[in-house]
Amino acid sequence: MAKHLLISGRVQGVGFRESMTREAKRLGVSGWVRNLRDGRVEAVADGPAAEALIAWARRGPPAAEVTELRIAEINGQLTGFIRLPTA
Repeated sequence: MAKHLLISGRVQGVGFRESMTREAKRLGVSGWVRNLRDGRVEAVADGPAAEALIAWARRGPPAAEVTELRIAEINGQLTGFIRLPTA
């Protein structure tokens, strides 16, 4: 099962999406990441190392300050990891 993430805090304007994309590719995790207009970051992570990416998302890049991480399981098999436009 893939994991749907909603990440709150100081997570926009700090390189979160780009850093998460690099980390996901390094770990071999599939999915996507995007900013939401309400200031959160939304992501989907799929694959054996998804939990490692979730652990990374709990802290994010150095300039980020994650205050909440909501996780839900979703159906889906994804390949590759991409950065999507803001939704």
